Amino acid sequence: MTFSLLAIDGHGAIGMAVTSSSPAVAARCIHLRAGVGGAASQNVTDPRLGTALLDALDTGLDAPGAMARVVADRDHIDFRQLTVLGLDGAGAAFSGAGALGIHADRVGPGVVAAGNLLARSEVVDAVVDGFAAATGELEQRLVAALVAGQAAGGEVDPVRSAGLAVVREVPWRVTDLRVDWSEQPIEDLGRLLDVWLPQRDDYVTRGLNPTAAPSFGVGGDE
Repeated sequence: MTFSLLAIDGHGAIGMAVTSSSPAVAARCIHLRAGVGGAASQNVTDPRLGTALLDALDTGLDAPGAMARVVADRDHIDFRQLTVLGLDGAGAAFSGAGALGIHADRVGPGVVAAGNLLARSEVVDAVVDGFAAATGELEQRLVAALVAGQAAGGEVDPVRSAGLAVVREVPWRVTDLRVDWSEQPIEDLGRLLDVWLPQRDDYVTRGLNPTAAPSFGVGGDE
């Protein structure tokens, strides 16, 4: 009950945005590893598969090879919908025979999108095209992709949760935002990003070298 997009920015960053009619979708579906790539595990979600895809990438396999390894002889794989994207821009997608409702996936240079229980299969195309047409930071383009997918019909049921995450040069998520239950989760995610993005790089600096940070952004720290 989900649609999502994995994308790179061409400068070493990779991110994912996802939305669903089920609660807390980002907690289950987003899998990113700095310097390696990203993966999504959705549709009757098994979060272990996202980790397995990243582990396979980390061994040196490309995205299609990682996907082939993970889906081979895996219990209940027909229930799963998976995507994986390497930092080289190569991606792969898998939608099992048991994927729910109208489902689709699309792989392009530097992007992989997938969805299930969609209002129509073209939603996935709208997600990819929305990302391509957007400008700004990777995070902003990922939110624009969700907006485009929703405008194209979205899911059969109203979406109730959304999230996005991005990794760059440090071994943690430099952006990790979630709206776990809302009447308008994509809009709420966009507003949350507006608050977060101007502070994002400061939090990285504070983590690496607090003495280089101009302030800690708290009362009494002048």
